[in-house]
Amino acid sequence: MLLRQEFRLRQEQVLQPQQILRSELIQLPQLLLEARFQQEFEQNPLLEELNEVSLEQEEPEENTLESAAVDEAKRDAENVEAKEAEKEESEIDWETYFEKEDNDNHYEYKAKSIITEPVEIPQADISTLADLLTNQLRVERITDRQRHIGDYIIGSLDTRGYLDASIKQIADMAEVTEAEVEEVLHRIQRYEPAGIAARDLRECLLLQLEASKETDTVAYKVIRNYYEDFKSRRFETIASGLSVTLLDVQQSFDIISRLDPRPGEGVIDEKMNYVIPDLVVEEIGGEFIVTLNDGNIPSFYINEELKKLILSKKGTDKSARDFAIQKAESARWFVNAIVQRRTTMMRTMRAIVERQLEWFESGRETDIKPLILNDIAEMINMDISTISRVTRDKYVQTPYGVYELKYYFNDKMANANGEEVATRTIKAKLKEVVENENKSKPMSDQQIADILKVVGFPIARRTVQKYREQLNIPVKRMRRVVA
Repeated sequence: MLLRQEFRLRQEQVLQPQQILRSELIQLPQLLLEARFQQEFEQNPLLEELNEVSLEQEEPEENTLESAAVDEAKRDAENVEAKEAEKEESEIDWETYFEKEDNDNHYEYKAKSIITEPVEIPQADISTLADLLTNQLRVERITDRQRHIGDYIIGSLDTRGYLDASIKQIADMAEVTEAEVEEVLHRIQRYEPAGIAARDLRECLLLQLEASKETDTVAYKVIRNYYEDFKSRRFETIASGLSVTLLDVQQSFDIISRLDPRPGEGVIDEKMNYVIPDLVVEEIGGEFIVTLNDGNIPSFYINEELKKLILSKKGTDKSARDFAIQKAESARWFVNAIVQRRTTMMRTMRAIVERQLEWFESGRETDIKPLILNDIAEMINMDISTISRVTRDKYVQTPYGVYELKYYFNDKMANANGEEVATRTIKAKLKEVVENENKSKPMSDQQIADILKVVGFPIARRTVQKYREQLNIPVKRMRRVVA
C-alpha cells in the first residue's frame, strides 16, 4: 500500500504583537485611551508617571528610549501598511536608548489640551449598546472570522440601533464576502435589545415581534405583508387582505404601537450624552488647523533601577534582566503605537477637512460632499480597515459644534447635471421641502419627488419614501393639520 503525500501552500496573515497593539490603540476614543495609559503604568514597572510637581521643579531631558520609539513610529507612519509585518530586532542597543545626562530623564508627552471643559463626562458604570452587543457576540460559538465581522457590524450601528452601513460597505471594510456579513448580521439581530441592527423600521418591528414569538399574529402579518397600508392606516384594505375583522386590525395596531422604533436609544444615550472630542478643527488666519485633544495623556519616565538592571550584562540574574528587557520592549512598542495613533488620526482628519472643505466653511448640511472610507484611505495611502478604526467612535470639535467623524461619510448619487452629490444633501433638501409645505394640504411622496427633480435631484418616489422614513417624517395624511 502506497502512502500518498500532499503538499499545500496556504497564505495566512499572522499579526505581530506590535500590530495588535497599534490596532487596539488606534480605535480607542480619548477617554478610553487615558484609561489604557493607566493600565500600562500598572502592568509595566519600567514606566513611572511623572507628576506635575516634578515638572515644575525641573526642566527635564527627554529620555532617549522614548525618543527613539517616537522617531521610529514617525518613520513607520509614512507607510504603515507596507511595514507592519517587518520583524523586530532580537536585541536592542539599550545603552544607546538609555544615554542620559546628569538629570533624571523622562518622556513628556508632547500634546496640547484644547478642550478645557469636557462636553460630557460619561458614567463609567453604565454599559453602552456596543458593550452589550459585544458581550453577547463573545459568548457565541462562532469562528474568529465571524467575530471579526460582528465587530464591524456593531461598530456600524447608529445611536438608534439601526445599521448605518450597507452590507457591501461592511464586507469591504472587513475584507469578507457579503454572504458572510449577512449571516453574522442575522445572528446579531437576535441579540438584546430586540429589534437591534435592523436596516429599516419595518425590519426593526418584525425582529421585535419575532423575539416575542408573535409570528403567527395579525400584527406580524400586517407588518410583513401590508406595511404600506399600515403606515397609511388603511384598516379596510388590511382586514380584507387578511380575512380578519376591523377590530382584529385595530388590536394589531395597538400591539405594534407598543414596540420600540429606536431600540438602541436609552442604552447609548445614558452614557454618550456628553463626549470629549478626540480632535479639534479651528479656523485660524483663513486656514483650518487640525489639533489632537490629548493633553490629559500623562508624562512618564523610566525606572532607574530597572534601567541599570538592563545595562548590567554581567553579574546580573538572567531571569530578572530578561524580565526588564521584556518590559522595556513593551514600553517601546507602546510609545510607538501611541505616536502611530496620533499621526494616523491627524492625517485622516486633515484629509476629511480637505474633502469636506465647503462644509467646514459654511457648516451647512447641504454642503456635505459624497465621501466613503476608501476615498480617505487612498488619499493618505493607508488601508481602509485602518481608516475604519480611526473614525470609529471618534468625535471632532468644529466651529459649528461637536460631530462624530462618521458624519462626514455618506453615499452618493448623480444629480440632474451628472454631478455626484451626497445622499445627506438630498435628505436635507427633502426635509426642507416638507417643512415648507402647506400644512393643511401636505404633499405626497410623488409630489415631493417632482419638486426635488426640479431643483436638480431626480430621485424616484420609492427613494423619497425611503429617505422620509429615515428622517422620521410621517406619511402625508399624518402630516395634515386641520385649521
